[in-house]
This record gives sequence, structure tokens and C-alpha cells, in this order.
Amino acid sequence: MTFGDRLAAALDKRGPLCVGIDPHASLLQAWGLTDDAEGLGSFAAAAVEALAGEVAVLKPQSAFFERHGSAGVAVLERLIADARSAGAIVIVDAKRGDIGSTAAAYADAYLDSGSPLAGDAVTASPYLGYGSLRPMIDMAAQNDRGVFVLALTSNPEGAQVQRATGVDGRTVAQSIIDEAARDNAGAAPLGSVGLVIGATVGDLGVDLAALNGPVLVPGLGAQGGTPADLRRLFGDRPGVFGSASRSVLRAGPSVTGLRDAARRQLDEIVAG
Repeated sequence: MTFGDRLAAALDKRGPLCVGIDPHASLLQAWGLTDDAEGLGSFAAAAVEALAGEVAVLKPQSAFFERHGSAGVAVLERLIADARSAGAIVIVDAKRGDIGSTAAAYADAYLDSGSPLAGDAVTASPYLGYGSLRPMIDMAAQNDRGVFVLALTSNPEGAQVQRATGVDGRTVAQSIIDEAARDNAGAAPLGSVGLVIGATVGDLGVDLAALNGPVLVPGLGAQGGTPADLRRLFGDRPGVFGSASRSVLRAGPSVTGLRDAARRQLDEIVAG
């Protein structure tokens, strides 16, 4: 199965929710854990136990593991393997982007089946040009994995670049969407090149009609996005799923508390 196939099946079975695994130092402290690799490991194990068998997608933010050095990266590798074994789709939120051999090395790290850092997909930044992502997109296709490309991010500074107009009259965001649509052409039910569009971007202002791929929508909960924003921005578009982090994770370290918080968030998304 392609990544698009697997993601569509997971969303159908478990619902359109992604939980971001973002172990901030303050969150580790709130859970009564130490801000080191040992505390990180306990946090990751509890999150996987509570959520990997329940929600469709988990999205560990690589930076919060990398800040603990090699021991933290080892925790991320275990989380990826354990979460996938429990049936969750894992998107490694690394936002990588570079050119040439460096882009190819990122592809090897996050998308090659032999790499311990390879989840089901990775987030990527296209702001060295969409074509700079070609090694990652090609590696993803070869290994039935996916790439989620930043298109419209929720940070206010993002609009300065993403809403800018190019010489052809399209916004930068629209040009990225159109390139992703070309990579997804002919795929069914979904292509494997997705977009990241924040729940708090305001008016959408782009055309997604030809995308034929998934849309990851971060920013629900603590960042101010709501299920109503999902409905307003995307309607009933297939392949759209919201992402929440702190609004779910603050219910830990109780496994039951985490599951209940995730179920409440999913119910709110479905209700719209």
C-alpha cells in the first residue's frame, strides 16, 4: 500500500485526528519527569501506550528529542518503531529542507526503510524551491512513504513569504500546492505528497481543488485553532486531519487521561 492508501485507511478507521508528541521541558515537569533523556523516555513510552492504538496519526516533533542529544534521538527511534507497531501512522515533524546531496541525506534519514528514524512520513520545508525536495519525494515514493510540505503555516511571519506573489501572479503557497498536485496526479484514494496548512491562517486564499493529497492542519487547542476552523477552511474535503498537542498531552501522565483527552478532541473535530 502507498502512504496515501495507508493514511486514508487509518483516518477512516480511527478518525481525522493527529496528536503531536511535543515533550516541552515544561510539560516534562508537569508530568513529574526530569528534563533529560530518562524523563523523555518515560514520557514517550506513556504517550505511545495511551495513544498509538487509539488515534490515526502521531506526530513527534524531532527538535524536542534532539535537544537531549544522541540519547534523545534514541528515544525518538523507539517511539517511531513502537507507535507504528501499535498501528498509528507516524509523521516525523522534522521540517527538513536543503539542496543536492544534503537533501538526499535527509531523504535517507527519514524516508529510507532501513533507517531507524523513518516513520511513515516526514514534514519538509520547500523554501529553497519545491524542486529541492525532489530527493525526499522520490525516496518517499520508492518506500511507500509520504512527505508533508509546508504551504501555509500558522505563525504570523509565515505570510510574508507564503502569501507573496511570484512573477507568474501566483502566491508562493499556491505554487507549492500546484507542484504537490502534479506529484499526486492519478493517485487514488490520496496521493502521498501532503500539505501543512495551519488552522489559524485566517482566510485560506488558495485553490486546493487539484491537490489530490492529504492536508495536515496543526494548531488545534492551545494554539487557538478550533474544529470550526477545520470546517470553515476545508469543508468536507477528504484527507484533512487536525493536529493537537498540548490540549491532549496536558492530561498526562495518566494513560486513561490521555486517551480520554484524545477522544474528546476527536469528538469535537467530527462534530465540527
